[in-house]
Amino acid sequence: MVRVGVLANPDAGLGGRLGLKGSDGQADFARSKGAEDRSGPRMKLMLQHFAKIHRVGFEEIEWVTSRGRMGSDWMPMESYIESIDYVHESSGTTTASDTHLAVKNILDSGIQILVYSGGDGTTRDIVSALDTAGFPSMPVIGVPSGVKMHSGCFASSPRAAAEVLSAWIVGDLLVSSTEVLDLDEDLYREGKWVVRLYAEAFSPNSPRWMQGSKELIQTESEDEIIQGLSDHIEQSFVDDNRLIIWGSGGTLRSIGENLGFDLTTLGIDATVGNGQVGTDLDEAGLIEILTKHSGKMTLLLSPMGGQGFLIGRGNLQLSPEVIKIIGIDNVLGVVTPSKLLSVRALRIETGDETLDSEFSSRKYLKILQGYRTTRILPVSVD
Repeated sequence: MVRVGVLANPDAGLGGRLGLKGSDGQADFARSKGAEDRSGPRMKLMLQHFAKIHRVGFEEIEWVTSRGRMGSDWMPMESYIESIDYVHESSGTTTASDTHLAVKNILDSGIQILVYSGGDGTTRDIVSALDTAGFPSMPVIGVPSGVKMHSGCFASSPRAAAEVLSAWIVGDLLVSSTEVLDLDEDLYREGKWVVRLYAEAFSPNSPRWMQGSKELIQTESEDEIIQGLSDHIEQSFVDDNRLIIWGSGGTLRSIGENLGFDLTTLGIDATVGNGQVGTDLDEAGLIEILTKHSGKMTLLLSPMGGQGFLIGRGNLQLSPEVIKIIGIDNVLGVVTPSKLLSVRALRIETGDETLDSEFSSRKYLKILQGYRTTRILPVSVD
């Protein structure tokens, strides 16, 4: 009998489409602005996909969770998941202390693995609770649902989390250690990228399905490369009829500075010609600008070092609705040679199955790596 712990942070990811840079302490504000639950529905999606791909031994699985919004509210009441052990109650506003208590109760019930839904902040709470309870080596699988997800214990998507869980249950995956990383949210909201290593976690080892830790790429100088990229973008894309949506990251910010724009390192901005028409835009702001523009448009994105995510990490403002308006053919990756060393494929996780399939059907996407120098990289949709 395998006992699987299931836990969701119901507030995780609420700030993503609003461009809040995180959800810690922002849940009520995010909901007042119309933010919809992200973490719970993605946990439910994981469990539904698990039912489709796990072909053996459902009767040998017992699920252990919290009754309410940290667990059972998101569990599909299907025949395969009827064996549920409730060891905690959750309702109303939940905090880190609720996570600690829920984890303790779940661990006391004798689980073999814990599947949780949230972001890096949730991961820190989970790992802290595991350590306090005396189970620092308990395997965990993160269902990526937050705004910030740099830690290596996250699967690349809810469906990938289901694949990892199924493979681990049947004995196809071993467990290895990975890093728990997080950004200082206060500094993050000020546009400062301060990533810290907080702890070590243990997860099933699957290079295909698990995302790995984010890498911060450091080089002596890439000024000439950045200038070449800037020249190419200026000559090829900057005109009065083209709307450019600038993704987050230091590479694009540096290019923007060379072109006279004041872009946000951690936000989404918009320009037309030599004018900046949007700064640190949320989903609604992007849709408004896009629908009012009648000319050409281009979305510039820089993949995340190490993980390779182009869409789905750190840019939740680029919702499926936004991307559909822009069009896949108008997406262009921008990457420096040093970052390219750690990026073998462009990972996509839009949150929309149909849109993900459309990206996957392209097989490759073009990236700009220097002045008039492009290459194609394979698309990875897990």
